[in-house]
Amino acid sequence: MTVMTTDRPQMERDAFEAIAMTAAREDVTLELINGRLGVKPVPDGDHGEIVMWLLERCLQQRPDLNLYPEQGLKVESCRSGRARPDGALAPVGTFAGQGEWAEPQGVLMVVEVTSHDADADRRDRVEKPAAYARAYIPVYLLVDRDARSVTVFSEPEHGTYTSAVTLSYGHTVVLPEPVGVTLDTEDLKAYVR
Repeated sequence: MTVMTTDRPQMERDAFEAIAMTAAREDVTLELINGRLGVKPVPDGDHGEIVMWLLERCLQQRPDLNLYPEQGLKVESCRSGRARPDGALAPVGTFAGQGEWAEPQGVLMVVEVTSHDADADRRDRVEKPAAYARAYIPVYLLVDRDARSVTVFSEPEHGTYTSAVTLSYGHTVVLPEPVGVTLDTEDLKAYVR
């Protein structure tokens, strides 16, 4: 097994950005996490419905925030990684004037909804929590369609989230401060294959 680290990246950030800008196809999204090129499939209909469900709940409870879909973020140490979360919750206007890959300052929460592909386990459950914690994003919400659960990662410290709470669909999930949103996840049962 080959382990990629930022000390020996698969590719450098500038090369990744050039490829992502010119070679991305309509059926995938490219990311650079932990020095490794990642390919994320374009979301299916249920995936999109989950993101919209979450967007509506966040706007109802926190109208001062927007859930920005697919906003590119600079993540990891020295901001050398590039992630495109399914949603980035931030105060209105946070990304104004920023380019395709924005600094994560001001982002209160990132959201990932698992896709039905072979890399979902490594990407969404291992690499993304580490990358988002290293960027000191306060909350990472993982909607895991395979496990039919929601995991709330919070309290980033020294490059890792020190709290992770997992609840199955149907439970009430409290997103901690600075997010301060409560989700009744019963509706998520409608988006299970």
